[in-house]
Amino acid sequence: MIIYPEIFKNDPVIAAQSTRLGGISPAPYASMNLGMSVNDSKENVIKNRELFFGELGIDLRQLAISRQVHGSSIYEASSPIITEGYDSLITNKPNVFLVISIADCTPVLIYDTKNKAVAAIHAGWRGTAAEIVKHTLQKMKETYGTNGSDCKAYIGACIGYDSFETGEDAAQHFDTAFKRFDMQKQKWFVDLKPANKKQLLDFGVSSENIEVSPYCTVKDEKLFFSHRRDKGVSGRMLVVIGLKG
Repeated sequence: MIIYPEIFKNDPVIAAQSTRLGGISPAPYASMNLGMSVNDSKENVIKNRELFFGELGIDLRQLAISRQVHGSSIYEASSPIITEGYDSLITNKPNVFLVISIADCTPVLIYDTKNKAVAAIHAGWRGTAAEIVKHTLQKMKETYGTNGSDCKAYIGACIGYDSFETGEDAAQHFDTAFKRFDMQKQKWFVDLKPANKKQLLDFGVSSENIEVSPYCTVKDEKLFFSHRRDKGVSGRMLVVIGLKG
């Protein structure tokens, strides 16, 4: 099963989010593990990637992918590449497909309909707190002339509000609108989807042009891997966007 954002369905882009279904990996990575950073075999991951990207009509040699570090650095991909240290990728080149890996963090995809540019953003709580979506949009403005009024965005499946239990160390970085304190558990709960949506809205992206996935990677166990739910022994999903050639 592949999730296709509705927001881009009439646009000249390929955009999708994988699920855990449809691959060949054995437990605990069953079955569509697309991540090379876990203890699944490289052969399994390559086959799974061939299955996933093949369904999308994308060749593995067309990918731009970075080893993520939960930071806020942005990479402009003028050609397919494997790099590291970046949690946001942007391009205006056709047939360069931007890829991010997730297992609970928030994926954000952006398409500038006027300037024909795209972004793929990995926004964990650190990236969200560092306003990686805001900085990516600013970088797109500097590089491509992007304006919010011309953009569409997809906020994908990630850890949900009721599942993201955390301490003061993470919660202190978020406005009160995006967190609550549970007196019984003596823990904070943080809501990453609206926190990232606000960055889109503040840049001028209209609410009507933002699609937010209803899924929670923790609760929807049949569909998604979850690093938190599975206590670190988990596969990875990929999220991709690129301009059709």
